[in-house]
Amino acid sequence: MTASIAIKFHRCRFVRVKAGACWTVQQALDEQGVEYENVIEPTYPRGKRKDVIEHTGQHYLPAIEFEDGTWYREESKVMAKTIRSGRLHEKAGSAIPR
Repeated sequence: MTASIAIKFHRCRFVRVKAGACWTVQQALDEQGVEYENVIEPTYPRGKRKDVIEHTGQHYLPAIEFEDGTWYREESKVMAKTIRSGRLHEKAGSAIPR
């Protein structure tokens, strides 16, 4: 189990779609025992994802918001690999600033 990191997991409503981007990252978080708060973002129009757009510069999901106000967003497979390797905490503070 990894160290506890206070994060918000910004994801789509349809996380039950296996192999979808949000499902892939959520599975990695769950497997590693990372505690998180789900933040369900609007499906359409994607322009309503105001926080995600403001802090990542894009409307894509998933995204992770750390307690220090930084954000982490990459392709879901890369995010899942980072989480499974125990390196998620390295993204806090060095990620996209608020």
